[in-house]
Amino acid sequence: MVASVEMYLDERSSRRIRVLWDQLEELGVQSLRTPHDGRHRPHVTLAVARQLDPHAVAEALAGVRVAEPLRINFQYAGVFVGRVVFLGPAPTPELVAHQAHVHGLLTAAGMASLPLYTPGEWIPHSTVSMRVPRPLLTEALRRCLESLPIEATVTRAAVADYARDIFHEIP
Repeated sequence: MVASVEMYLDERSSRRIRVLWDQLEELGVQSLRTPHDGRHRPHVTLAVARQLDPHAVAEALAGVRVAEPLRINFQYAGVFVGRVVFLGPAPTPELVAHQAHVHGLLTAAGMASLPLYTPGEWIPHSTVSMRVPRPLLTEALRRCLESLPIEATVTRAAVADYARDIFHEIP
């Protein structure tokens, strides 16, 4: 089980990513539309930990606008180990600095993120599928690439732990 600090995207870009999720589902690839009763939203994750207390996160991030209106431009598709397919935004200095700032505040408050979310290791991404079947990987990537570019603006943020049914918006 994991919990995360997620930044959500504007309605137009979210709709485009949800269309991609639907296309992957039609192909036979489970997208983020399916797990956890469809509660996932298109997002970029800033931090992931085994567990996060949403009130402690809000306290650690007091005074920080996690959902600051960052512009994000998804320009490529990629695959992490385990055939996790994602859309990748350009790692702008603003996006990278924002993630490092949030990570630093959480770490200072004793909430250690998983190593892949450490500044310098973090790869900004929006996951579209957690495990693409090997025979469908090429076609899934093609569909992702055909959906690009997607320009987005961050509009909201939350602490999400779908396994524990936690969803707590943060400013």
